Amino acid sequence: MSTNVTRLPARNLQFNSETEAEGRLRARASAAAEVAARHAEAVDRDSRFPHEAFAAIRDEKLLGVMISEALGGEAASVADIVDVCYILGRACASTAMIFAMHQISVACLVRHSRGVAWQEDLQRRIAAEQLLLASSTTEGGNGGNVRSSEAAVQTRGNRITLERVASCISYGEHADGIITTARRNETAAAADQVLVAFLKENYSLERTQSWDTLGMRATCSVGFILRATGEADQALADPYDVIHARTMVPFAHMFWSAVWSGVAASAVQRARSFVRAAARASGGKLPPAAAHLTRARVTFETLRGAVQSAVRLFERHAHEPEALSALDIQTSLNFLKVEASELAVSVVLSAMRACGLSGYRNDTEFSLGRHLRDILSSPIMINNDRILANAEGAVLMSDTPAELSR
Repeated sequence: MSTNVTRLPARNLQFNSETEAEGRLRARASAAAEVAARHAEAVDRDSRFPHEAFAAIRDEKLLGVMISEALGGEAASVADIVDVCYILGRACASTAMIFAMHQISVACLVRHSRGVAWQEDLQRRIAAEQLLLASSTTEGGNGGNVRSSEAAVQTRGNRITLERVASCISYGEHADGIITTARRNETAAAADQVLVAFLKENYSLERTQSWDTLGMRATCSVGFILRATGEADQALADPYDVIHARTMVPFAHMFWSAVWSGVAASAVQRARSFVRAAARASGGKLPPAAAHLTRARVTFETLRGAVQSAVRLFERHAHEPEALSALDIQTSLNFLKVEASELAVSVVLSAMRACGLSGYRNDTEFSLGRHLRDILSSPIMINNDRILANAEGAVLMSDTPAELSR
């Protein structure tokens, strides 16, 4: 598996020299992003799934890239997926977020399938058929606490059933499969969870909520009652607390942060274009709000550095399960989500101020309305306040680092 990370001037999130395979992957992501960009306004306006973008993503064979080569994938690294999320995020935030959520689900299968035949066959199908996975980790009564489940897996022989009132399953009606948390059995505690994979033929969805939001409108994050049946082997062997700490949280926070970085980069680019156009129109004199472009760029570089640092940290310990569960690493990866979301909002706000009314309006080439509406979802998607509250104990127990350079 490649662990190189790449820096492409003005567009890529990573650093160091890229391999030929990594270059091809980024080119494929850019081709899909061009399609996503063409339809971004329409899918946002109509609050509909980005069918065109995902047709292109499937054409570019991007949905299975993280799966091992032995199972038909490309064994793409975390840094590779971070860059694809970033490239898509520059084009369409909803498309990028759906892609990121799918890859988080795939990562759970890749890292925790333990050679189970059913789960490996699912990975083969994802790579070959470009299946799209959704996830269901929140329920109506748990207030967004993904480490607590109400619904329980019921087992009869080798068969399992599950009925779950899911407060949100993003793009659930458009996915080919769903991975979901649940109590291990009917007598298990709320925190004694398993992660189960179901294919579309295994379940039905009954819609319980609508989706009419400020931003991220094309993610179609609707509430459902999920009713599923399957085989016992569809439940991953590792308990969910292990999957949560070693895969679900770090991958989610890195991939989401890459998406938000892409949105922020696109906003900076529009602000730069506006300031350059304004300067040309006034004989080279910068507009009064040009300082906000500088502030946006400085904040963006801080955001970019935070994501790069998290990717380095994770890749150093990716194959050290105990290290990934260590308090300092868990704290750092949790704080990435908080820091990245707050910084991304600041970048887009500064970019809009640089553009002034041209950025505020919806009918100009410099409009940043969609960027702002989309990025405002980032602090409340797994609410930052919840993350910070949950981290209070870890902060009290952990010292600040003794070194600054590593």
